[in-house]
Amino acid sequence: MPTFDRNLISDVRGILVGNADDAGLKSGVTVLTSDAPFTASVSVMGGSPGTRETDLLAPDKLVEQVDALVLSGGSAFGLDACSGVSETLRLQNRGYTAGPAIVPIVPGAILFDLLNGGDKSWSENPYRELGRNAYLSASKAFDLGTEGAGYGALTATLKGGLGSASARIGEISVGALVAVNPVGSVTPENSRHFWAAAFEQNGEFGALGPDPNTGHSGAPFGHKIAPLEQRNTTIAIVATDAKLTKAECYRLSVAAHDGIARAIVPAHTPFDGDLVFGVSTGHFDLPEDRAIALTRIGALAATCLARAIARGVYAARPEAGDLLPTWSETSPT
Repeated sequence: MPTFDRNLISDVRGILVGNADDAGLKSGVTVLTSDAPFTASVSVMGGSPGTRETDLLAPDKLVEQVDALVLSGGSAFGLDACSGVSETLRLQNRGYTAGPAIVPIVPGAILFDLLNGGDKSWSENPYRELGRNAYLSASKAFDLGTEGAGYGALTATLKGGLGSASARIGEISVGALVAVNPVGSVTPENSRHFWAAAFEQNGEFGALGPDPNTGHSGAPFGHKIAPLEQRNTTIAIVATDAKLTKAECYRLSVAAHDGIARAIVPAHTPFDGDLVFGVSTGHFDLPEDRAIALTRIGALAATCLARAIARGVYAARPEAGDLLPTWSETSPT
């Protein structure tokens, strides 16, 4: 599985990503955008999603392309990050045109990080400005771990974080971006081995391999879940530079959910808002047999997402006031 030097979703042609966060708040925003509108759809499989404009991404809806996607902390308050991005895009004359009006299309999703030890006593919602700053910082290079939408993320046993990974099939590239904040765990109980270890590339999250106690099947030997009042969530974007229709982007997002199930136990619970956006920047034609090509791209997107989840937790850094340890702080087994 060839990867790129960056091993980030920005290896997909046209993709840019920006982060903005607040250490006191222990929360932040991540924005994915491009220099041109891109095709997108979404699949929601968690029981507690928080979203903006995702209905528009259904294959039967009118608008075919979007200007940016937002992943944010802050629960329902974090949806205001989309407004900050939308306002900035409008000032740049970017958006869907309806006569003289310009309307930026900025769907978004949020995760619950209101009980992570950060100061949430703001008098003015901070997420609009965080969204604006994340959009303005968008580039090919961005950091993982305690960054952006993953800044205050938690898993059942460890700090979560922002993760990304990429791969390619011939000239077509595929990538994943994820804020890892699940009710479930990313490692078996009392283990540093990631559930996603079978998919690791080039030692990207520690090269420990699978936990020997889980056996070949990877079936759970033991796992914990977060306190249910946290109402966590894993929110992700998978992208390719192959030319996909809106309906094919939806199939891409559905296939990528396998990556969440491979990397988090349990996944897609009633208490998670697990969601995956599927994106195409449309640089390369698919081969004649589109169904086979889409199957391969979807399988690669799922693998990238599993890797990205482990990378996000692996890269998390310890900070004052943390409620859970980082992966790097746990004892070797």
